Amino acid sequence: MNILGISAYYHDSAAALIRDGEIIAAAQEERFSRKKHDARFPKNAIAYCLKEAKIDLQQLDRIVFYDKPLVKFERLLETYLAYAPQGFRSFLTAMPIWLKEKLYLKTMLKRELAEMANCKTSKLQPSLLFTEHHQSHAASAFFPSPFQKAAVLCLDGVGEWATTSVWLGDGNQLIPQWEIDFPHSLGLLYSAFTYYTGFKVNSGEYKLMGLAPYGEPKYVDKILTHLMDLKDDGTFRLNMDYFNYTVGLTMTNKKFDELFEGPPRQGEGKLTQREMDIAASIQVVTEEVVLRLCRTVKKELDVDYLCLAGGVALNCVANGRILREGIFKDIWIQPAAGDAGGALGAALAIWYQYGEQTRTVGDELFAVNNNIKPERTEVLITNLERTEVLTTNLERTEVLTTNLERTEVLTTSQAVATVAKSVAHLTCHDQMRGSYLGPRFTDTEILEYLDAVKASYHRLDDAELMPQLAEILEQGNVVGWFQGRMEFGPRALGGRSIIGDPRNAKMQSVMNLKIKYRESFRPFAPSILAERVADYFEMDHSSPYMLLVAPVKTSLRIPMTAEQEQLFGIEKLNIPRSEIPSVTHVDYSARIQTVHKETNPRYYDLISHFERRSGCPILVNTSFNVRGEPIVCTPEDAYRCFMRTEMDYLVLENFLIPKSEQIPWKQDDAWKNEFELD
Repeated sequence: MNILGISAYYHDSAAALIRDGEIIAAAQEERFSRKKHDARFPKNAIAYCLKEAKIDLQQLDRIVFYDKPLVKFERLLETYLAYAPQGFRSFLTAMPIWLKEKLYLKTMLKRELAEMANCKTSKLQPSLLFTEHHQSHAASAFFPSPFQKAAVLCLDGVGEWATTSVWLGDGNQLIPQWEIDFPHSLGLLYSAFTYYTGFKVNSGEYKLMGLAPYGEPKYVDKILTHLMDLKDDGTFRLNMDYFNYTVGLTMTNKKFDELFEGPPRQGEGKLTQREMDIAASIQVVTEEVVLRLCRTVKKELDVDYLCLAGGVALNCVANGRILREGIFKDIWIQPAAGDAGGALGAALAIWYQYGEQTRTVGDELFAVNNNIKPERTEVLITNLERTEVLTTNLERTEVLTTNLERTEVLTTSQAVATVAKSVAHLTCHDQMRGSYLGPRFTDTEILEYLDAVKASYHRLDDAELMPQLAEILEQGNVVGWFQGRMEFGPRALGGRSIIGDPRNAKMQSVMNLKIKYRESFRPFAPSILAERVADYFEMDHSSPYMLLVAPVKTSLRIPMTAEQEQLFGIEKLNIPRSEIPSVTHVDYSARIQTVHKETNPRYYDLISHFERRSGCPILVNTSFNVRGEPIVCTPEDAYRCFMRTEMDYLVLENFLIPKSEQIPWKQDDAWKNEFELD
């Protein structure tokens, strides 16, 4: 059975295709349209998925959308009514879009799909289904994971109503436990501070996380006293007197400004110590909320493993805390944790829950009796108003809400599974294929493009390329690395990466200012051979998707002098912190990618050659793009980015392209205006 999942019309639209439960392809629309966070119908991503699966649209069995727009519209109306007469301007802005487009999303989807299939909507063969937003997140987190049974925690801005949800994943089923509803949202709280510190909502949150180590968490008490009521179990309510996102066109209001002694920073304005301290404070609060929620979930569900999804799950600093606290034996995070991953989750939810298919985990076949169907599940929740959730067979069920301090599953009929020991901490035995789910390009396609632009290149086999490239990197050169399938999700994982020598103290500033054209404070990630991670970092765990932060080992750190200790904020930026300074953040931490031979053998081989030459099993890895540009997708995207920046070499599969041998690029700096700054 071929199932296509779609997410669209909010941000990060995407498509994913599965066949009989196997993930065949997945990609974000932005990679094809070259518009970052593109929210439009993902026609290019869908076309790619169909091409990869070698089918046309009419050969699909199901098409599934990742949320329920009518329920979302209900939330919008109820919110405006609850806060009336406030929010009238926002209401006037939102309603025309909803009444003209989003309210008729099912019709719009059918029209777009029929156009792609070159048929009338009445002749469209595959059925169109809808899952709920958090169900899509939960499915994307659990079903590809290496666990037979696990708790699933979804944290984001908002779906239809839910902003936080807890699920029990068991075999081929996801059983909803409880949720926290809009407007009380950890994701929106973090986004409010993203907005206030001058970064863009839904794209600048990772900048706020990167800025946090430069500050002191001096505003934690203010946040916990004035902005939120945080309970011991991790549940919370926000004080909406300080926020504007329910009624206005901004995230915060004047009362928020007064609390933090000034207006929001203007985008691209100077960063001050205030912004750094605010970033540090909200990061501390976020970690505390997440840790309390995890302890509650562990206590209530009594399972060994945890899966995470939703935009907040991209906060790799918080993820690292979860791992180090040892609340669960193991955790697994969906690499496309945001809305793009909802496309994959929607497809998987239909296959496993709606289709009641058996599920294979790792190397073991999940043992389940398909004749046993889940019964209606009732859940006791808390502190929320009456709501509805999905049962495991996708029918709706009413849920009674009371006091969010405890959750009881009153009646369930769960599939029986043999719980296998997790292998995630040693290998990469999930179902995501390393998240290399996007397009690949043949040498013939690459050669055709290079000849068309009269590029100078050297075609080498791997036996020649890898040692030569290791030498080039050791000499301090910056290399654009393009090989294999493109990554699905926001991180570059050695398919579309810019790489360098982590021992070079100047590498971070060179990459930030001369290649990426981005803020100087932002750190770069280390790609390290999986078996060597414990030699360099205080973590003995795989992190194939760059979603865990861990401290650099104490023995590798360079202590600060007494004079350096007196520095504040960005003044600390250029002080080498370890023997691998270009991937060591100001707080001695690193956002780690473990590289596994089983999922990316060529990248693994390159790092191995670099280690043999330099003694270091690590490369600096950052995404292959400039600021505001989506990660490159095609050889043309890669060559253009290479020629517009100060990269020294480009590798397109087996083609080595030195900058010094190229015809100068005939463009001025006006090209930077192609991409809106993120």
